[in-house]
This record gives sequence, structure tokens and C-alpha cells, in this order.
Amino acid sequence: MKICLTCAAGGHLNQLMNIIDAFEGHDIFFITTKSETTMELNKIAKTYYTKDSPRPFRLGNLEFLRLTFTFYTLSISWPCFKILIREKPDVIVSTGGSSTICLCCLSKLMGTKIVYIESLARINDLSVTGKYVYKIADLFLVQWEPLLEKYHKAKYWGKVL
Repeated sequence: MKICLTCAAGGHLNQLMNIIDAFEGHDIFFITTKSETTMELNKIAKTYYTKDSPRPFRLGNLEFLRLTFTFYTLSISWPCFKILIREKPDVIVSTGGSSTICLCCLSKLMGTKIVYIESLARINDLSVTGKYVYKIADLFLVQWEPLLEKYHKAKYWGKVL
């Protein structure tokens, strides 16, 4: 099975690396943002880098989060599409951040299965990425049982990360 592991650098990557042994014996590759910590991923598997999401555009006191996010997503869509066409993953596994939403949407259109693991830090509500991916994920894991009351499609398998 070919598995794409995608997340942002930092905490999302730390959580994904906590379960890296689960993918042993499978053909994996990473899609992440470039940082000092992600530069080491090439020692584990092929790694692709996307642009990190920018800070929201501000005009005075107004913050244009959706506008910033829309332009960011458009700017990474083509590079992400080319990676997915080249690699043809069977499954995308993500812990969130950066290009996750774009990759999951494109992958869904290509018939790829999506597994999303919500952050352990999300106790009362989903992350912004989680809220988008929840709608299209084939398996959506939360790490706090009370979230199941709000998100009925989610699964709780205990503390995964």
C-alpha cells in the first residue's frame, strides 16, 4: 500500500512521528513544509515540500483569514496535484496543518482514502483543518471521547498520539 503522510512542521509532525511504526512495510512518502526538523524526513522516505500557510492578511483591525486561506490554497493546488499524480497514493494520513485541506480535497477527487487524526490538544472542538477534512475523511479519529457527541462520524480509538 502506498501511503502519503502529510502534516505541518512542529507539533503536527511530532504527533505523526509518534505513530510512524504503524506504516512499517508500506511504501510511504511525506508532504510537509520545509523547516529544520522536516529536512531530516528524507532519511526515512521521499519527502516533498509545500509552501507554509501565511499569516492572515490584515488591513487595520480587519483580518482576512478566508481570503488569505483561499489564495494560499490556490497557490499550492497545482504543486500538490502534480505530487499526487506522480505518487498515486492509496491513502492519505494526516495530523493537520498547512496543505492538508488542499491535499485531502484533491485526493478525494482522485479516489484516494483519507485518514485524519485530530490533535490530542483538541479537547472541546475540532481544529480549523479538522472541521474541513471531517466532511470528506473516510476515517476521522478524535482523541477525546466527548468529541463524539458533537461529531458523530468521528471514531475514538483512545489516545492515538
